[in-house]
Formats: sequence, structure tokens, C-alpha cells
Amino acid sequence: MLRIATIGTSPITSDFIEEVNACGDAVFVGTLSRDAGRAQAFTSERGGTHPFTALEDLAASSEVDAVYIGSPNALHAEQALACIAGGKHVLVEKSFAANEAEARRVFEAAEQAGVVALEAMRPLHDPAFVACRDAMAKLGRVRRASLHLGSYSSRYDELLAGRHTNIFDCEMASGALMDMGVYTVEPMIELFGAPDEILAAPVLLDESTRDLTHGALDGAGEIIARYPDKLVTLHWSKISNDVLPSQIEGEEATLTFAGTSEPEWLRIKYRGTVTRSSAKQARTTGEPQIEERQLDAVENSMVFELADFVGAVEAVRGGTSALEAPAGTFGTVAHFRDVTLASLAVMDEARRQMGVRFPVDAR
Repeated sequence: MLRIATIGTSPITSDFIEEVNACGDAVFVGTLSRDAGRAQAFTSERGGTHPFTALEDLAASSEVDAVYIGSPNALHAEQALACIAGGKHVLVEKSFAANEAEARRVFEAAEQAGVVALEAMRPLHDPAFVACRDAMAKLGRVRRASLHLGSYSSRYDELLAGRHTNIFDCEMASGALMDMGVYTVEPMIELFGAPDEILAAPVLLDESTRDLTHGALDGAGEIIARYPDKLVTLHWSKISNDVLPSQIEGEEATLTFAGTSEPEWLRIKYRGTVTRSSAKQARTTGEPQIEERQLDAVENSMVFELADFVGAVEAVRGGTSALEAPAGTFGTVAHFRDVTLASLAVMDEARRQMGVRFPVDAR
């Protein structure tokens, strides 16, 4: 049984605890909040027994085996390092850290301590996304892809009303790329590897908000990623709704799928044989021109990342090294570490081009 504590009292942390409580291989111990009353209430309402108000107490607790870190991005590295120093395995909410350098320190500490450090990147643990990856085998040589994710955030309304929110704050290492765009960057890295170069362009929040955001911050944006034989474009937003599906174009067929972070369906349209006439293209029919599939849906897709995290820890307990522990369909803990690092390198460069700086970048 894996005894899990959490850091943070956000809705996503509550969703995670819901899956822990439904999991037969894990148990929720308690949560950390600087507010003692909030820690107690949040913990007891979700069936926990040990609320925490100090990071050092959580890190040293003999009642805790692993920690889910659901705090703002700027706090992830510090909190993960403290937990790792206390011998705890860590599952860190996306984005794993504020930048690549911070993430490297966490992963190096975890390797030295022999514990699992894994990013809670939902699609990479979701069988629905795996189905999209597997469907690429039918496309032929991939030439272009576009990954979309955009959802208008109620936190943007808070910002427009003149109220501070951690989701739009450079000091919290947040913004649309770090919160939403990461769901397009990491699937790109998983599917295609690291690009040769990128070109990033933001839609920056209005200058009038910068007293609240503590600097220039993106509300939406795009990345063009260049590979030797293909282009991939990424589109993200927290200030508008993107209703387009994602698309991967091969020389033999084109794959579209809805919901980059939680795919709901996929569709393959085969090219067929194209012949030209004076005014039209005619296509022959050798195999079905269109193949469609509804993908299995779950109410809370955090169930998959939790299962893979628990499985990795159990493998370590059985004698497997932490880096070699299996962590899902795509590979080992080491594989997911490499995806996280490559993704943060892309986002670091994108933020540099967009003019988005976090205080932690200067350290």
C-alpha cells in the first residue's frame, strides 16, 4: 500500500485524491497547507488523518511514502527537493518545474536518492492518447502536424476584474503556455522527439494587467517546430476557446483527434490513389477511405497517471532501479524524465522569444 500525501488544496488536487481513494493500492494520508484550519478541513473531508502545515514535517513524516505536488509551478522544485531529501517518491503536477534547470536538479536528486520523480502529464498515461499514437502507423511518412488546446479560463475574468490569480502570475511561473500549452508541447515531444528549432509568438495579456501579473505574460500563443522532414505547430489559449481538433498529416492518410489532453475520438482519412483530370481529382477505393473510432472515456483521467506512478514505486520496492521502473505504455521513469526535460527546454526557448520571464530564471 502506497501512502500518499498532497501539497496544495486546489480542485486538481481534490480530483487526484478522489482517484487515490478509489485505488486499491494507495491511501490518502493528508495534505499540506500553510493554513492549519484549511489543512485540517481539506484532509478530514477527504478521509485523510494527518494534515501538515510545514514542508519539513511532511518530508520527514514516517506516515508518508510519496507526495503529489499540486502547488503553483514556482514552488514545485523546492517542494520536490525537500520531499526527495526525506526519502519520498514525488508525482509533480505539470508543469514539472519553472524551467529546465530546476527540473534537472529535481531529477538528479531523485536519482541519487533512488526514488521515483514523475510528472503528472495526463495524456501521456491515457490509453486514448496511446490509441492516437498507434494510429500514426497508418499514415505513412508524417509531414505536418498541428496540436490544439484552448479553453477560456474563469481566472482570466478575475484578472480583468482587477484581482490577482496565481494562474496569471510570473512570480508563480504560470501563464497560458505553462498551464495549457504544455499539453501540446509534451505530446509533440513524445510523438516526434525534440525539434531542431522553434519559432514562438504570443498573445500577451494587456499591459494594464502587469501590476497583477508581475511582468509580461502570455494569454495565448503558437509555436512552429521544425524537424528535418516535417513541421509541427502548437496552438494554446486561456483567453479563448479553440474548437479545432488536432491533426497529423502523413503521405498516406491524415489523422484527426479531438481533445489533445484527453482524446475523445480519432478519425483517419486515407489519401487513396489520386489521378488528375481537367477539373477534378478522382480517388480510387482500395481500403476504407475513412476510419473512425470513439475512444474510451473516463470521468477522471488522473486515474492513469496515478496507476503508472504507483506501479513505478512498487517496481522500485521490488528491487528495480528508479530510472528503470516502468511508468506506463511509453516507457520507464527515465523516458518520462527525458520527455519532461526536452519539453521544458522548448518552453524555455519559447518564453525567451515571447519575452516572458520568471524571477526563478535569474537563479
